[in-house]
Amino acid sequence: MENFTFHVPTDIRFGKNRLSELPEVLDAFGKNVLLVYGGGSIIRNGLYDRVVEQLKANGNTLVELNGVEPNPRIETVTKGAELCREHGIDVILAVGGGSVIDCSKAIAAGTFVEGDLWENLVAKRRYSGPAVPIITILTLAATGSEMNRGGVISNLKTQQKLSVSGENLLPKVSFLDPVNTFTVGSYQTLAGSADILSHLMENYFNATPGTEVQDSVTEGLMKTVIHYLPIALEHPEDYDARANLLWASTLALNGLTGNGRKGSWSCHAMEHELSAFYDITHGIGLAILTPRWMAHILNETSLPKFARFAREVWGIDEADEERAAKKGMQALYDFFLENGVPMTLPEVGIDSEDDFEKMAQQAVTHSTITETAFVPVQKADVISIYQASAAPSQFI
Repeated sequence: MENFTFHVPTDIRFGKNRLSELPEVLDAFGKNVLLVYGGGSIIRNGLYDRVVEQLKANGNTLVELNGVEPNPRIETVTKGAELCREHGIDVILAVGGGSVIDCSKAIAAGTFVEGDLWENLVAKRRYSGPAVPIITILTLAATGSEMNRGGVISNLKTQQKLSVSGENLLPKVSFLDPVNTFTVGSYQTLAGSADILSHLMENYFNATPGTEVQDSVTEGLMKTVIHYLPIALEHPEDYDARANLLWASTLALNGLTGNGRKGSWSCHAMEHELSAFYDITHGIGLAILTPRWMAHILNETSLPKFARFAREVWGIDEADEERAAKKGMQALYDFFLENGVPMTLPEVGIDSEDDFEKMAQQAVTHSTITETAFVPVQKADVISIYQASAAPSQFI
């Protein structure tokens, strides 16, 4: 296990009926609030009205930024930063899923950055300057952005999707009410759960030795998602299902399962290019790529961990290591397929190989997957994984 620092002081307010605490939370930072949200879902489910009512009753000055995209764009970040400077915003209130929170993090930093925010903030990847404080009200179990320091922003003009992180981008307080996820549709529930599983698997499939604590916690969280996703799909208002998915999402990416390991995330690097070029749903892209990535890198190095994944997460009883590993890959693929995830690239509108070479080049350029991944992959490997994802797969 590697040395690490685990200091994640986000104040989590988990459970029902916690919004009455919002005014007091906001007052710790100031009265001028930038309310950031996405489409109309929080308006349709009444959350918007409840939030605005609280702010007005508390005497807050409210400025709104709506329409944050599922893959938040640099233009929206720039607009938000301009609003913060223009109105002297004291605190950003992000109401929505990971995209809204990611966008809010970039806005929080961008308020203090001069010039082009893509070149001077996002493209630099690390930010060490000041940021507007962020409060979140989470509406989707997926990214874990409510309790970490990173965010992902897209630039459609350059066909790039890059992560940016910084110490001061950690949300100060996050409200996690499972009831706010009841109205999330099946497709987004699937995509969010696939994202959670991917965060866990990216940490889990790692060459760092001696990480039994992290591995065991990760296995438990994966089994939790696998158990509760079908329940949430069949019974969208099952509180325990939604609560467990929501908390698993937070714990998957707050450092609990990733600290103490070194390496890089292969599937996220590859999927960011799919999203950058085709603007597809991030979690769905990860679900499509992950089993094919597993099969592609199966070798003597990766075999023991893949076999453990099959036995500990899927309960596969198989003595032969290679057969066990492949059964685990098949179980993951079938789980996604049976729950309604489109599992080929043409199903999400990517029906040509024309961009594969360029996407693969950017995937290796914008990451360290050629050097520090669980099993390092080169440009040609990434192209092969994209190609394998174009048709249905069988692993055993």
